[in-house]
This record gives sequence, structure tokens and C-alpha cells, in this order.
Amino acid sequence: MVHAGTVLISAIKLATKVAGGGKLLFLPTFLAALAYYNYDLYDPENRLVNEKNLRSEYDFIVVGGGSAGAVVANRLSANPEWNVLLLEAGGHESEITDVPAISLYLHGSKYDWKYKTQPDSSACQAMKDNRCCWTRGKVIGGSSVLNTMLYVRGNKRDYDNWERMGNPGWGFEDVLPYFKKSQDQRNPYLAKNTRYHATGGYLTVQDSPWNTPLGIAFLQAGEEMGYEIRDTNSDIQTGYGLYQFTMRRGYRCSSSKAFLQPVRLRRNLHVALWSHVTKVLIDPDSKRAYGVEFERDGRKRVALAKREVVLSAGAINSPQLLMLSGVGPEEHLRSINIPVIHHSPGVGENLMDHVAVGGLVFPIDYPVSLVMNRVVNIPAALRYAVLGEGPLTSSIGLETVAFITTKYGNQSDDWPDIEFMLTSTSTNSDGGTAARKAHCLRDDFYNELLGDLNNKDVFGVFPMLLRPKSRGRILLRNNNPHQYPLLYHNYFSHPDDLRVLREGVKAAVAVGETTAMKRFGARFHARPVPGCKTLELFTDEYWECVIRQYTMTIYHMSGTSKMGPPTDPLAVVDPKLRVYGIQGLRVIDASIMPQITNGNINAPTIMIGEKGSDMIINYWHGIDAKRRRRRSANITIS
Repeated sequence: MVHAGTVLISAIKLATKVAGGGKLLFLPTFLAALAYYNYDLYDPENRLVNEKNLRSEYDFIVVGGGSAGAVVANRLSANPEWNVLLLEAGGHESEITDVPAISLYLHGSKYDWKYKTQPDSSACQAMKDNRCCWTRGKVIGGSSVLNTMLYVRGNKRDYDNWERMGNPGWGFEDVLPYFKKSQDQRNPYLAKNTRYHATGGYLTVQDSPWNTPLGIAFLQAGEEMGYEIRDTNSDIQTGYGLYQFTMRRGYRCSSSKAFLQPVRLRRNLHVALWSHVTKVLIDPDSKRAYGVEFERDGRKRVALAKREVVLSAGAINSPQLLMLSGVGPEEHLRSINIPVIHHSPGVGENLMDHVAVGGLVFPIDYPVSLVMNRVVNIPAALRYAVLGEGPLTSSIGLETVAFITTKYGNQSDDWPDIEFMLTSTSTNSDGGTAARKAHCLRDDFYNELLGDLNNKDVFGVFPMLLRPKSRGRILLRNNNPHQYPLLYHNYFSHPDDLRVLREGVKAAVAVGETTAMKRFGARFHARPVPGCKTLELFTDEYWECVIRQYTMTIYHMSGTSKMGPPTDPLAVVDPKLRVYGIQGLRVIDASIMPQITNGNINAPTIMIGEKGSDMIINYWHGIDAKRRRRRSANITIS
């Protein structure tokens, strides 16, 4: 009972911090109940061990404990003869990070790196200082602790295209086994399709335990518009379906919970939290990575790697670390006084993201949507804490997904160019608090467009551009590892992106005109968007203006350490994910994507972790087997 008391006290302290300002006054009671009824989950003795006494040398060092890094650490440490060190800049998850409905309150918190892009008038015009907020997880589990838990694999053509770009072994049939390897599909109907799904893996995938009537109505709207209802993670992607989530019994199933928690007692796996890696150590003569420098408890430390260093720090931090270590565009590195070890012009280039459009809101006449001050209260909190059920299991109202093809795509080909995120909420559903702040909207913009809808029943349709042609870049601000890099999104620098998304907006508005949605009294909130009032409503020019105003990142940064053949001048890693020009160094995370996948990227990033781990294991098993054969031959000769 002493431990239980400690858990309750820490839960109440955490809740008080998060609820500061009075926005979520139920939280102290809620988290205390959560800790009491789920003591086995929050017992400090069941937490990951933050190893204090580190060895001076490991076989493998993994930098970043996020969606890919957690997988890599798990799979490599499965060999008891290999010692593995996982370094994570952030700390532990907490009770509040488990709760799906309040994930937006984590944006801008201690769990977030709090990145912002450089000001750019081409997009994010409604955001403060014209800067998009790029939330990235600074916590064990990485961005899988802050995301909306959507399990979307993408389209088979994505991976076949990777292979055509010069990356053998990355076609759809090659990567499908790695999606299945991780998966524990809890929907028995989907699990029967063993061609595409599997059970028994570390990562729990399930349907949402709670939906509003709007979720099914969205499916009916899709049928009215001529689309089929389907499992979008199987053979055909085009159509409507209910989202699948990385969730376990109503709680978030982050990559840390999935891949690290079950193996936390492995003696050959050390996890070091609050350990900020500042440099990869590379011998300038042999050009071999032999360790890392990192800071912990205010002290600079060094850990050495006998075999490999693996960067799984994400699409911002991995290229940042490469450049800080002397691997990157030569001219840029010299300009900020970083000694160049290897000229790699593609580091930080090829930056991709999925962008959507906010503000497409549809008021309705019935109290069936997810209005936070109505459904998030003490009874709902206790229901969630005791049973893992109710509205707090909703992932901020995300219920239904649709993949459609605009007039700019091939309608007969199953490679959609727009994803709809159909929600039983919108930015106004929490009274203009967490969602507005997460989107970094200016107060004047929000109040004029959506202020009168605060806490009213609505649904939202967020059209997302799937295959952007625009490319951003990442540069270092200077040679100080604690200074955030310069992030240039370059949204809509290619005109096709604006055209496709504009057509997606038109299709999104049409959803509200279906009979299925009109039954709820749906009507489009047609108030002119600030900044676009001089344009005629609903013209192409008007919609393009809206897109540039309320541009929403979906936080899918990728591509900045591009995988490609040696003939690709911007390729940073080869198809085995080895950094060109440097021995003993790999990148295994979303930054290796040569082209972003057709949908939310958390599941593909975990797949990259699985496949990359296998590449390392197969390589070193071959090397070790050769060494054993040589030793055996020497013994025989002697």
C-alpha cells in the first residue's frame, strides 16, 4: 500500500500541473482514480528502468526511443550476447499520456520538443508569426505518445515505388511481413484476413471502443457518394472505413509500451532517459562511427559502440545529428564551423509532410458530437478509470477515414491522392482551448471564424494531401546542439499540391450535403475565412486562400535522410539503411522515406524499425558466423 500511495500522490501532482489554469478541473480526481484502479499499469516497479550505471561500451547504441527506435532496441537485445544502449532525450510516459481524448493537451507540454517552422507566407498564415507548430515527442515512445494513434499502413504502390526508385527489398511484398510481425490485431473480423493481418505481435491494434452516431453516418455518406466500406489496410485503399488505432483496452499503446515495457528486465538492454545525444563520434581517417557524445544530469558523457550506432531520432533530429557530426552538405557545415567528415548533400533535404485544411466545420442540431465540456467530466473519468470505456477512449473524435481520388489522379487506379479525417469534433469542440493552441492559431483569427461555435455540436472533415510534390529542408542554426535547427516547410512550393488539396476541400464540403449527414441537420459553416474576404466565396481562388490561411500539419515529417541507390546524389542511406561514406552508422526512422506514404506514417515508421532491425541482425549473424568459422579453423590447424 505504500507504493499505491506514492502512485496516487504523483498522479495528483501531475494532474494539477496539466490542469493549471482550470481548463481540466476533473483531472486530479480522474488520475487519482486511474492510478488506483490500474495500479498494475502505474506501479513504479513496472516502469522502464532508467539505467544509472552505464557501461563504457556496447555492441549497439540506438539514439532515440520513439516509434522506430523502441523496435530496434527490442529486436537487437533479443540476442543475449549483444549489449544494447538506448538513449532517449525525454523521460517517462505518464498517466495522462495514456488517455486518448486529451492528447492535444500534450502539445506544447514537457513531452514535446516544441518545434516551429521558419516564417513563410505561402502557408500557415493564420498561425502566430506565420509559423507552423511541429509537435514532436520528447519522451520514451517518441511521437507515438503524442499522436492520435491512427494505424494506417499506406498504399502498396508506395512501397513498390520505393523499389522502383532503386531500393531493392522495399517493395510491398517485402515490407508486408514486417507490418504483420509487429501486429496484434484485436478485431476478430479483420484478423481472419491473415494475408494482411496478424495476431500475437507486440503492437496492439484495435477499433475505437467508443464512437458517436456520426462515425457510422460518415460511412453511409461515403456509400451515397459511391464509395465502398472497406478495411483500408488490406488489398484496396480507396473507400471509407472506421479507423484502426494503436490502442489497448482503451489506453494508448505507444511504441514504448508495445516494444520496451515487455522486455524491460533484459539485462543486456540499458535504457537511459533524459540523455541528449549531441554528436556521433566518427574517426575522420577510417570514417567509422565508434560511439556517441551525450549529456545527462548536466554532464557530458561518452558511450562507445563495438558494432554500430543507429540513429532513430526522427526526421528532424536524425539529420541534425548527422550534420553536427560532420556528415552533410559541405558548404553549409563549413559555414558554421563544423569539420566535414563526409560530404552528403542530401542530409536535411527532401523534407516532406502531409498537410490538411482546418476550419471545414459543420454545425448539427443534435447533441451527439464529442463536446469536451459535456462528455469529459467526473462520471466519464471514473468510467474510463474503472472500465477503460466511454468518451475518453475517443482519439479526439477521429472516427472514420476515407481515401478518395480527385480529378488530378487516376480514378481507375487505387492510389488515392486525398485522405479525409472525419471527426465528431472540430477545433471549437473544446471551447477554443487545446486544439486552437495545438494549431498555433492567432486569437483574432480563431475568434472571428469559430468563436461563436465554442462548445457547440459540430462535425469536421479534414482533407489531407497524400503525395506532396513540394519539398522542404532542414539546416543547422549554428554548431550548438542545443539550438533548434531551421525548419523550412516549403508547403505549396509546387503548384500541383495546392490544386489537389483544393479539390479535396470541395469533396469535403460535399460530405455535409449527403442525406446521411443532413439527418443531423448538417450545414457548412460558411463564414468567410479571415484573410480571404475579398474573394468570391467557394471559387477556386477562395479555397486556395483558405488552404494557405488554415494550413494544418499532420506531423508527418519524413524523408530528410533519404534512402536511395549510389547514383542518387541526394541519397543519405543505402537500401540497407547504412549511411553512405560512414561505416558502422545507420539511420532507421521516418527520415529514410524516399517518398512519403499514402496515409498517416506511424505504422510505416514502426515497419521501418522492424525491417531495419532484421537487416542489422542478418548482417552481424553472417559476420559472427564467419568469425566462428575462422576461430574453429585456427583451432583445428593448431
